[in-house]
Amino acid sequence: MTIFEVLAEPNRRRILDLLAETERPVGELVQGLELSQPAVSKHLRILREAGLVEVRGDAQRRLYRVRPEPLRAVDDWLEPYR
Repeated sequence: MTIFEVLAEPNRRRILDLLAETERPVGELVQGLELSQPAVSKHLRILREAGLVEVRGDAQRRLYRVRPEPLRAVDDWLEPYR
């Protein structure tokens, strides 16, 4: 799946919007998106596989955050079209 295919899905973009503010555990994303936990986890897996988010352990929680590098590549690609 290309990065554009990953970003085309609205719920994935909403997840990135929430993670752009601060890193969050899945539970906070579920509340913020009003999606089921399995649906959020599926989207996070796809975002992780695309390199757009990363996860770190914090005691019992897993915290997700945006990885800006792949998004910079998209921004660089878009630059000539502005």
